[in-house]
Amino acid sequence: MTTVTWTSDEIMTVTASRSLRDGMSCFVGIGLPSTAANVARRTHAPGLWMIYESGTLGTVPGHLPLSIGDGILADTADTVVSVPEVFNYWLQAGRIDVGFLGAAQLDRYANINTTVIGDYAAPKVRLPGAGGAPEIAASCREVVVIMRHSRRAFVEKVDFVTSVGHGSGPGDRERLGLRGAGPVRVITDLGVLEPDPLTRELVLTGVHPGVEVDAVREATGWDLRVAGDLAVTPAPTDAELSVVRSLTGAA
Repeated sequence: MTTVTWTSDEIMTVTASRSLRDGMSCFVGIGLPSTAANVARRTHAPGLWMIYESGTLGTVPGHLPLSIGDGILADTADTVVSVPEVFNYWLQAGRIDVGFLGAAQLDRYANINTTVIGDYAAPKVRLPGAGGAPEIAASCREVVVIMRHSRRAFVEKVDFVTSVGHGSGPGDRERLGLRGAGPVRVITDLGVLEPDPLTRELVLTGVHPGVEVDAVREATGWDLRVAGDLAVTPAPTDAELSVVRSLTGAA
C-alpha cells in the first residue's frame, strides 16, 4: 500500500516538471505551468531556458512570478525583447522546443478552451481568453498541458477552440499549416494522457500512485481509452517536494 505524503497538485507539478529536459527552451504559461517549469530548473534541468510572453528570455526568477508582467522576470532575464519579436522571431519561426499550457476545458483531441463556457454569444462563464496560447500550441515543437482532472474540464467537445490540439483527428494540424507537433502529453492530478499515434485521441498512459483507472474514467467526459502497458508515476522525491513547497509557500 502506498503511503501518500504529497498533495494531488504536488504530484501533478512534479510529473509535469519531469517532462522538461536540461537545455530545452520552454515557453512558460503563468500558474501551474510556471510552477512546474521552475521546479524543473531547480532540480534536474538547471539549463532550462525559460521564455515568458512578456518578452523575457532566459529568465531565472527567485520566486514564482505573479503574472507575465512581474518585474522579477525582467530583472533576472538574459535579455528582454518586444512581444512582437517573441512571437515573430522566436515562436512562429519554430525556435521553441516546448510550450507549457493550462486549460479550462480540454477535449479528446487535446483542443484547448480558455475563452468561454457555453455559447460564445451568451456564455455562462467568460474565461481569461487566448493570450499567446494559440500561437504556442501552433508553433512550439511540442506542447505539454497541465490541468486538474474533472468531468467539467475534460469534455467530449470543447465549447470554443481557443488553441488547436489535434483538431478532429489525424492530419488536421498539417491541413491547418500548424508547425509544431501539438500536445504530446496532458498531465493531471490523476495521471498522464498521450495522443494515440494513429487516431490522435488522448489515451490514459499512466496513473499516479494510489489512483484507480475507474476514478480517471469517472472524471473524464468521454469514453477514455487506457493503454495496455499502463504505467504508475514514480513518486515525488523529497528533494522535488521540497522545491515545490518552497516555491508555493507550503514548506
